Amino acid sequence: MYIGLGIGFGTFDLFFTIVFICAIAVFIVAAVKGLETWNRNNYSPRLSVSAIVVTKRTDITYDQHANAGDATGAHGFHTTTTTRYYVTFQVESGDRMEFYVNRSEYGMLAEGDRGTLTFQGTRYLGFERCI
Repeated sequence: MYIGLGIGFGTFDLFFTIVFICAIAVFIVAAVKGLETWNRNNYSPRLSVSAIVVTKRTDITYDQHANAGDATGAHGFHTTTTTRYYVTFQVESGDRMEFYVNRSEYGMLAEGDRGTLTFQGTRYLGFERCI
């Protein structure tokens, strides 16, 4: 007769199912929020306002992945990095807005640049410098 702690395959299966359902729920919530933001931006007016670039920043994330192994059977890890670029603009009213921009746009902008910022909701559309 076996007297255990009551932890068997049934408990593990239940735990695995709960974790799996939670992971799927998090994915669905993230997807719905992304679609809501995309839709809200599409229905927002396109605005062009005078602005100045007040600051720039990057957000770098590192992810480590296991290698599948080479012909010798050696296993290791490789790291991938992802860099996201952000620029903060200040408009004439004093309000500041931060936008995600692509790498080339980030490189072309400098703190102190003055010009016309064009955006739609939270979506950055461009910045044209005053000459």
